[in-house]
Amino acid sequence: MRRGFIATLLGVAALVAVACTYLYWNPMWLVDRSVNLYLRGKGIQHHYVMVDGYRIHYLEAKPAGNGPEKPVLLVHGLGARASDWAKMIPDLAKAGYHVYALDLLGYGDSPKPKDGDYTLDGEERIATDFLRELKLQKVDLGGWSMGGWVAMKMALDHPEMVRRLMVYDTAGLYFVLDFPPSLFSPHDRASFDALMDKIEPSRWRTKIPSMMIPGMIRNFQKNQFIVQQSFGSMLHGRELLDFRLGGLKMPMLIVWGTEDRLIPVEVGLRMHDLVPQSVFLGVRKCGHLTAAECAPPVVEETLKFLNADPPLSRSTSYADAPQ
Repeated sequence: MRRGFIATLLGVAALVAVACTYLYWNPMWLVDRSVNLYLRGKGIQHHYVMVDGYRIHYLEAKPAGNGPEKPVLLVHGLGARASDWAKMIPDLAKAGYHVYALDLLGYGDSPKPKDGDYTLDGEERIATDFLRELKLQKVDLGGWSMGGWVAMKMALDHPEMVRRLMVYDTAGLYFVLDFPPSLFSPHDRASFDALMDKIEPSRWRTKIPSMMIPGMIRNFQKNQFIVQQSFGSMLHGRELLDFRLGGLKMPMLIVWGTEDRLIPVEVGLRMHDLVPQSVFLGVRKCGHLTAAECAPPVVEETLKFLNADPPLSRSTSYADAPQ
């Protein structure tokens, strides 16, 4: 009996060691499983659709009830994925919106071909053809960071496809960078800390266990080629929208964390100046991840904007981040 007990203990210890080793090398596995359980519990489904020859992954949340079809497309940012919208999707669906959030080419669970086009133009084409494949005629379009740039390009190039436009801490206008392009491909703990301090000031250190960081750095390195291609297309300047943004005619919502260290809030205020029919919300004590870290006021303002009939008049307001 004693030998059997010892053997059981050794077996359990071996399983724990294997699990710890797996999590060390694959730290996002547990995070992904937790997020998927949350999404499933909220009725959000995973799907795939062929777009331009690629099997593109997307999340879908159907609205409750049988009201009119109100499609919303959400586009994630650089190095991100569709599930980053998890804090907003359920509330949008509950309010009667049919929500789609896609993984752009090279990101999340979408393909990562070596010869893929990860430029802004390439990702705009994927997002636009995604709408065509699903036969979505007129959507409320939201974009976050790089995804906001893609969304604004879509709204300018294909205004007939967009009813209302929402952007969250988005790129797309010129501003002086105070960080190197390598910021998005950290290779050691110091460069990882630098990235986190830019995108999530004063919050991330309380949430990310130290044991997960080496594996997260490995994931950043694995996706370096794709991220650098996307970021490179933003740096060359040919796609900047400073002189195009005034051409937007649909209602526009601009949301920004006032403590954003990656893309300063002044950029969002300049967008607001360039688009006369825009509504601006600044969220105090929140950084670049406003749509996730400060979701309650963001969701409230987003639904107020989407539901308004007639559209909201131009305004500038501020809200406090949730404690």
